[in-house]
Amino acid sequence: YSRPDMVNIWSDQTKFRIWYEIEAFACEAQAKIGVIPKATVKSIWSLKDHIFDSEKINLIEKTTKHDVIAFLTYLANFIGDDSRFIHQGMTSSDILDTCFNIQLVRASDILIKDIDELLEALKAKAFEHKETVCVGRSHGIHAEPITFGLKMAQAYAEMDRNKTRLIVAKKEIAVGAIS
Repeated sequence: YSRPDMVNIWSDQTKFRIWYEIEAFACEAQAKIGVIPKATVKSIWSLKDHIFDSEKINLIEKTTKHDVIAFLTYLANFIGDDSRFIHQGMTSSDILDTCFNIQLVRASDILIKDIDELLEALKAKAFEHKETVCVGRSHGIHAEPITFGLKMAQAYAEMDRNKTRLIVAKKEIAVGAIS
């Protein structure tokens, strides 16, 4: 069970798209500082609208026994000779870890939006039921009556703290590293 927008973030197609963009941006940066020829960048970016064939990449991986090498081999079939500049000076972890960070940030954005919607609903319920009496609880047993609105206000406060924690976590994971 998962929502389509969250499933999409973790799909092979998105993962390969992110890998490709990391590699292409790295080549672009290397071309700017003269490490690779500037003329290669256009051909490297030629797959920007490409739909990646996960089955072919996975089939290549059965031979190479390495996910990133399989992906780079797949790219080379489309880009040609200029593909020799892709992944130059990089490690697989540069790609895998940075991709994972990007996916986590995107997933966090969805969750933060959802928390905002939940907060609005909790706030509305807190005001709606500010005088709705219900059983209080203390040490797992019934206690003095409180209002359901107060329970919703407490849930709001806790969820607001959760949102703050998620925003801090997102900021921490939003950093990639290319060696």
